[in-house]
Amino acid sequence: WEKVLGRSWNANKLPRSKRAKTLPEVLSEEEVRQLICQTKNLKHRAFLKVLYTTGVRVGELVKLKPGDIDSKRMVVRVEMGKGKKSRYTVLSMPLLKELRAYWLEYRPRVYLFEGQVPGRHISIRTVQTVFKQACKRIGLRKQVGVHVLRHSFATHLLENGVDTLTVKALLGHSDVSTTARYVHVQN
Repeated sequence: WEKVLGRSWNANKLPRSKRAKTLPEVLSEEEVRQLICQTKNLKHRAFLKVLYTTGVRVGELVKLKPGDIDSKRMVVRVEMGKGKKSRYTVLSMPLLKELRAYWLEYRPRVYLFEGQVPGRHISIRTVQTVFKQACKRIGLRKQVGVHVLRHSFATHLLENGVDTLTVKALLGHSDVSTTARYVHVQN
């Protein structure tokens, strides 16, 4: 365009192809229960439970610190999540009991879930690997990643009557249209 015709052009004005909008995969409550219950390692079970019952992203999970667990207010503080936004999400009593048992066993120093090196957080890859192994153990045939626990959290909340704006806040979405995807999955 520029070389042959000698005209300038703005590449930003080129139409972009649209990505297909697919609905997220979701596990049933029973599949999630099996996945967590069949995980015998206390640390692994604890972080899978945190992922599902709080709806945090795996990148947010690995950066959680013990001080982010507020047992008085029954919330979990997610510091600088996606988009550099902080938020609170729910802390259930069963999760709190699991985390207390985990704390007594592991005594993490800096991060809630530390890796092999004390004071450094567990890697995202480790969480993904543990999740994949848990899926294999229960014979889950769906091709899913660890993020499916977040999708399942949102969908199960909506199925149990929690309003969309509350789910939006718990997930840390900026726009309700992002959360609205889960309404379609629910239906």
